[in-house]
Amino acid sequence: MRKRVCVIDGQGGGIGASIIKHFREIYGETVEILAVGTNAIAATQMMKAGASRGASGENAIVRTVGAIDVIIGPIAITWANAMMGEVTPLIAESVMSANALKVLLPHNREDVVIAGVVKEPLPHMIKFLVEDELSEVLGHV
Repeated sequence: MRKRVCVIDGQGGGIGASIIKHFREIYGETVEILAVGTNAIAATQMMKAGASRGASGENAIVRTVGAIDVIIGPIAITWANAMMGEVTPLIAESVMSANALKVLLPHNREDVVIAGVVKEPLPHMIKFLVEDELSEVLGHV
């Protein structure tokens, strides 16, 4: 059975789309990628990048993360009211309560500093996430 990965993004969906595009280049169709956006624009961009299926909104995120192997996204998807309020408290709670493994990018636009994280350009973080972290994770899910 194929692994099921959920990519969550908001606002313009650019981070999620970049993750999915790179993911498809490395792993092809061996993994089902479900793209869920906090809004329709984010979901559309992730679908265009190669997601298997997509949806948007709070209920779609809450329902999807409960039946998935891995959740991928920027760390802000775990913070209530992040992304200019697009991440609702229910979304943040659902992501963190899900049994799925969470693989998060330490990239955010909130007034939060994550000490000890080396600052890297976003494309480098996505490359590391897909080629290193997910390679190891997908072998252990």
